[in-house]
Amino acid sequence: MTSSADLFETFFAVIPAGGVGTRLWPLSRANAPKFLHDLTGSGTTLIRSTYERLTPLAGERVMVVTGVKHREAVAGQIPELDERDLVLEPEPKDSAAAIGLAAAILHHRDQQSGCQEQGRGTIMGSFAADQVIAPVEIFQEAVREAVATAAPTAESDGKIVTIGIKPTHPSTGFGYIRAGERYPVEGAPHAHHVVEFVEKPAEEVAQQYVASGDYLWNAGMFVAPVALMLKHLAAAEPELHAGLTEIAAAWDTPEQEATLERVWPTLPKTAIDYAVAEPAAAAGDVAVIPGEFTWDDVGDFAAIARLNPAAHQEGMTVLGSKARVYSEEASGVVVADTNRVIALIGVENIVVVDTGDALLVTTTDHAQNVKKAVEALKEKGDSDVL
Repeated sequence: MTSSADLFETFFAVIPAGGVGTRLWPLSRANAPKFLHDLTGSGTTLIRSTYERLTPLAGERVMVVTGVKHREAVAGQIPELDERDLVLEPEPKDSAAAIGLAAAILHHRDQQSGCQEQGRGTIMGSFAADQVIAPVEIFQEAVREAVATAAPTAESDGKIVTIGIKPTHPSTGFGYIRAGERYPVEGAPHAHHVVEFVEKPAEEVAQQYVASGDYLWNAGMFVAPVALMLKHLAAAEPELHAGLTEIAAAWDTPEQEATLERVWPTLPKTAIDYAVAEPAAAAGDVAVIPGEFTWDDVGDFAAIARLNPAAHQEGMTVLGSKARVYSEEASGVVVADTNRVIALIGVENIVVVDTGDALLVTTTDHAQNVKKAVEALKEKGDSDVL
């Protein structure tokens, strides 16, 4: 029987660091997306915090998948990262390509080292770079249970395991996971089978989900044997699987860059949920560990106000080392990247984001609509501020 310690010798943490975070414009931009910022006032960027959550579990076995334009920034934030494990996408291709490439590279390395034949193939855990999680210890315990649940046995190829978040309210902004019966496995007392993944619901449906107690938020956290992940990818997205396999075969060789540049643009765009998680759940190959920790994907400026209670100045959350803010009978959030004085008087739930070349003014109630401004600016050709 494989011990927990032995299992973690095969565990490799993968951090997909993509997405611009358009609802956090003008702070988050194509060249400086949200995971490169400190959005919690902790003094640590989101990607660095993610890395520090995972190293007690994975040690040096950490891979980051990000855009080529973020190479220097990511390397600067995580100087401990092995250069071989910094995977650079020539262009965004959505989560299935990013996570699938990491799985394909790790699987190819297993084959090269003989680990797969010895029954010690890599179990990967994919955790987005832009999430805020606490307490860390409870998150890490959930990952331990996920690894134990994912591990192959003599009877099976293992499981694809997701860590679902217990809903705190009937959100219409997240997808949901419908948990089924308990899945009995040693080392994972909270594991359940997954019945299905559900798209973002309407308000009334979300209320029913939360009231039932059978549904969890889908936070996009996946732990799985790389061989099983690729098996389902091949079945659902054969073209994507073939391209990623070709790239992975050239990885760590002189042909790596040329193969990546040639094949990557031809790959289809799709999310990991559609390409792997949903069809695998339909096949009975997905389990879930309920996460008892707090979780936030920092989706907009309302989230920043919520996550920074220590930064409050009489109802006003202020972020930025250069911030000069005066407020009277005002509430909301100010993110300042200039020396300009910002005076707010008699306004409630306001959002002000002041940068050198763009100024955003909205309210926390309308924070989700910032994405529309970004789309409009793009259509007008004002890409210099995006």
